[in-house]
Amino acid sequence: MTLDQATGERTSASSLLGAYHSLAGVPDELLDAKGAVRPVWQPFLGHLSRMASDDISRRFARGDQYLRDAGVFFRHYGEKGTSEREWPLSHIPVVIDAKEWRQIAAGLIQRAELLEDVVADLYGPNRLVAEGYLPACMIGKSPEWLRPLVGVTPRSGKFLHFLAFEIGRGPDGTWWVLGDRTQAPSGAGFALENRVATSRVFNEFFARANVQRLAGFFRRFRDQLMALRGETESRVAILTPGLMNDTYFEHAYIARYLGFMLLEGEDLTVENGKLMVRTVAGLKPASVLWRRLDAVWSDPLELNETSRIGTPGLVEAVRRGSVTMINALGAGILETRALLAFLPLICKGLRGEPLILPNIATWWCGEERVRQYVAQNAGRMLISRALSTDLPFAASGEDVRAGDFICPEGGTLGDWLNSRGEELVGQEAVTLSTTPAYIDGALVPRPMSLRVFLARTADGWEVMSGGFARIGKSQDASALAMQAGGTAADVWVIGGEPTSAETLLQQPGTPYLRSQPGILPSRAADNLFWLGRYVERAEGAIRQLRAYHARLSETDDPASPLVSAIGRFLQSSNVDPAEAIPGGLRTILNSAVFSASKVRDRFSVDGWLALNDLAQTAERMQETIIPGDDAAQAMGVLLRKITGFSGLVHENMYRFTGWRFLGIGRSLERANATARLLAVFTDPSAPEGALELALEVGDSAMSMNRRYAVAISSAAVLDLLALDTKNPRSILYQLNEMQEHLSVLPGAHVHGQLSKLSRQMLQVQTSLAISTPETLTPGALQALSDEIASLSVGLNEAYTR
Repeated sequence: MTLDQATGERTSASSLLGAYHSLAGVPDELLDAKGAVRPVWQPFLGHLSRMASDDISRRFARGDQYLRDAGVFFRHYGEKGTSEREWPLSHIPVVIDAKEWRQIAAGLIQRAELLEDVVADLYGPNRLVAEGYLPACMIGKSPEWLRPLVGVTPRSGKFLHFLAFEIGRGPDGTWWVLGDRTQAPSGAGFALENRVATSRVFNEFFARANVQRLAGFFRRFRDQLMALRGETESRVAILTPGLMNDTYFEHAYIARYLGFMLLEGEDLTVENGKLMVRTVAGLKPASVLWRRLDAVWSDPLELNETSRIGTPGLVEAVRRGSVTMINALGAGILETRALLAFLPLICKGLRGEPLILPNIATWWCGEERVRQYVAQNAGRMLISRALSTDLPFAASGEDVRAGDFICPEGGTLGDWLNSRGEELVGQEAVTLSTTPAYIDGALVPRPMSLRVFLARTADGWEVMSGGFARIGKSQDASALAMQAGGTAADVWVIGGEPTSAETLLQQPGTPYLRSQPGILPSRAADNLFWLGRYVERAEGAIRQLRAYHARLSETDDPASPLVSAIGRFLQSSNVDPAEAIPGGLRTILNSAVFSASKVRDRFSVDGWLALNDLAQTAERMQETIIPGDDAAQAMGVLLRKITGFSGLVHENMYRFTGWRFLGIGRSLERANATARLLAVFTDPSAPEGALELALEVGDSAMSMNRRYAVAISSAAVLDLLALDTKNPRSILYQLNEMQEHLSVLPGAHVHGQLSKLSRQMLQVQTSLAISTPETLTPGALQALSDEIASLSVGLNEAYTR
């Protein structure tokens, strides 16, 4: 029995479970060994069972809407290329008792300390290889063992600061470690968003359920990163591979959440062994770098020379101890799959104790007796590459059952084991426990694994009270990865004691300190500048298209003089008015979205959503809108959306340096476009109605009627749209705005004198200010347009190189 969709009838727990018992078949998160609901689940299941089906649907939709509004996505890679996919939330959380979680946490802390010991040895004395704990060939052949880092002690004294472990419950109910993530662990930001979305779905229950909070974990880790700076004037930054990375949203989200800079490799440089950030105020030191890209790509000088996303000299900065890496370069060696075969023995040897949480049984096939064992038991194993760092259920297609193993050079599994056994591992084919997923009105079992996060704080390792659950799309445990269609769920750790509401805010009793003034990387400044230009360019094109289609609907003749004139003007900007929603306009809007996406950590969620909505609306319209009055009305819709976006951003954005560059881009584009418009439509040879059109496109017709009690003339239009310092649509007004922005930017004055860019700005501004309508001929206006455009070159030379 499922929920009654027609009547919204309330249902019982037993009807929600339906055929769950018979489908489960394996140890389960919801049911114990006797098939009874675990006590920690009972309150939640009771709450769920009291909801009507339509209420559940509305609540799930509320959670999904939050994720859409927050812009949460992951990048999907498929045969047709990459695309941004909505975050696939599994609305039913995974519920775990706090007592059980403490046991899990103890095992993971022990494992984190063990991994620290292992990586410190591999890049230090290397006793593990010398004493036979690890085979030399496995370490030496691994692409993750970075020889330039051998003998380099991290500046902080520790190699590992932030870890993730993939764990699952095995057939006997025991938790197992499926994989260690030490390179650049992802998912912590998604765990936060899962929490917010799920707590909104079940808001009443969550508020009283004693679910342990996540914010304190991030606050204490943030405080530790700040403490690692050493120099109080240096910065903490997050290093991202960039927009095309599948978890880029999370990088931007965490940077915004913690208040750290989000940088790409090109934002950094190394001078005299020190890591510096290229900013609009010059080079500024960064002493802590939370790395979110694989180490091998981080430095093309000493690691992978083909890298275009790294920073030349970064290894040297690490070697000199000027920067702390989170985690240390080279820590990815700990993700090597074959290492799992040796960790149990290493733990006993180094720590004198067994692993509290065992890892998945693994056999490295570099020894004869192991090869024989794997060959004999291959039917119950996964056979994969020994040096792989993927998880057992990664969507790479690498892991296959032994019977399906295909040797790249041909032959059988036995041939491969005998000739190149050291390149393979066999791993137990784990049967994962299941957790409830709500599908078609019923709770059904789906395989699950948890990603649990650990951070090194001032008090040692701390385990996040919760995490990130991967839920399979079917009973197939190999389909957990989201690239393979899996979903994600929040993890609730529930205890008997009420939980305190922790936040990232400053704690009571600590002295108030105003945070450091923000610094703006040059790349971010460039993207904000172009975002301002693209949005203003799009608004100008929309106004011109509305004027074009309004007159086309009146004359029904695209060859009429005025319609033809505005059409040619649009084509000069690569916007074809023959299309109702031109491809050129959509390209401008998509360019604006791209520029905004490069500064997601500095851009409000509302602004991002408004800009995306604008671009998507234009894309949808182009399939249905026809030229003429229909297109003119469509332009009105787009105009209202784009002016709403501009107002949202410019009125609500903090007046920091980034806002200045955004404003400069906007003013430069408007001034330049208006000069070009006036050069064409105030020309004595312009067709009848050209002056009225210029006023309409310049959104100044009402101002003209109020200011000038005479018939419209070329001189009046030029005075209002070029020289009026109180008209925000005029050229001089926008040049004054630019001058004000530039005057407060770093480097506006050099040794008490105006900088080259400031002088250039003053020349253009003064030249127009002393002009009169009579001197603003079409030729003069075109020359003015060229001078304004050259300011963009000067800005680039001054701040974004």
